[in-house]
Amino acid sequence: MKVKWLGHASFLITSDSGIKIITDPFKPDDKLRYGEITESADVVTVSHDHFDHNNVAAVRGNPKVVRGNDEVKGIKFKGVPSYHDAAKGKDRGNNTIFCFEVDGVKVCHLGDLGHQLTDEQVAAVGAVDVLLLPVGGFYTIDATVASQVAKQLEPRVVIPMHFKNSRCDFPIAGVEQFLSGKKDITQLDVSETEFNAGQLPTPTQIVVLKPAL
Repeated sequence: MKVKWLGHASFLITSDSGIKIITDPFKPDDKLRYGEITESADVVTVSHDHFDHNNVAAVRGNPKVVRGNDEVKGIKFKGVPSYHDAAKGKDRGNNTIFCFEVDGVKVCHLGDLGHQLTDEQVAAVGAVDVLLLPVGGFYTIDATVASQVAKQLEPRVVIPMHFKNSRCDFPIAGVEQFLSGKKDITQLDVSETEFNAGQLPTPTQIVVLKPAL
């Protein structure tokens, strides 16, 4: 299974058989200066309907749009309800956590999660191999809460997302706050990496990718 960070909260996940999943496709603007998404996919997951997460029209190939529980091409998608803020949705609405398995690797995309998980949500998510984790704060959980959520879910790999960088000028923090004081960090100079079931790291490895767009 290959994971490519397109930018922001959008990833292209490709199975060994060529099934392609894109998470939370964004629409660029003057604050979000990633390039346009031009990739094709079989499936697009949308955690919530904000412009930087729901640009389904950009994805080529007539993909199936998944917003909750669904099954596409043999891959089961579980949507776990959550909130975009710490006020049970009063500030920014709802958010869907997506859990799915590709080539035996369990993936969890937290979308714009805005709070620490409840015991019920942790149980609903279940085992996680690769956790796609927002860390920038303000619109999502910040570095401190993101660290707590990672401890709750105990993934084998954490890939940070939704943080400030040269292409994202949102009023959020960079990835450095999340990385501070942590061990087992791999910072790659590429946008894509590969994971194989049975060959995942222990203890949890943080993998920082470069945006592709």
